[in-house]
Amino acid sequence: QVQSVESGGGSVQAGGSLRLSCAASGYTASGCMGWFRQAPGKEIQGVAAIYTADGTPYYADSVKGRFTISRDSAKNTVSLQMNSLKPEDTAMYYCAQVLSIYCATLRVDKIRYRGQGTQVTVSS
Repeated sequence: QVQSVESGGGSVQAGGSLRLSCAASGYTASGCMGWFRQAPGKEIQGVAAIYTADGTPYYADSVKGRFTISRDSAKNTVSLQMNSLKPEDTAMYYCAQVLSIYCATLRVDKIRYRGQGTQVTVSS
C-alpha cells in the first residue's frame, strides 16, 4: 500500500517560517508530488507540486514567492519551505502523489493518494 508521511507542521506567528517534509513510498523518479491544504470549513486546494524527473515546480498564486517545493529523489522525499506565513495559510497540509500529466494544474481531483496531513497554524 502506498503511503506518505508528513512532518514539520506547527504553530508560528505571521511572518514566520516552517518547513514541511514528506516521505512517500509511492515516490517515483518521473512522477509528480504535491502539497495540498484544507482549512476548517473550506475545500481542499492545491498549494504546490513538483515534477520529480527534473524538479520543475508549480505553485498556486496565493503562495508564489513565499513557498518553495523541492524533492530529494535519493531519499524519496518532498519538502515545502514556507516563508512569510500569513494567518490565511492556516490549514492541514497534505503530501500527495498526483497524476503526472496534471502536475501543473494542482487539481485536487487528480490526487492518487495522500497522507494523513500535518497541521500548520499561523497566528496574527
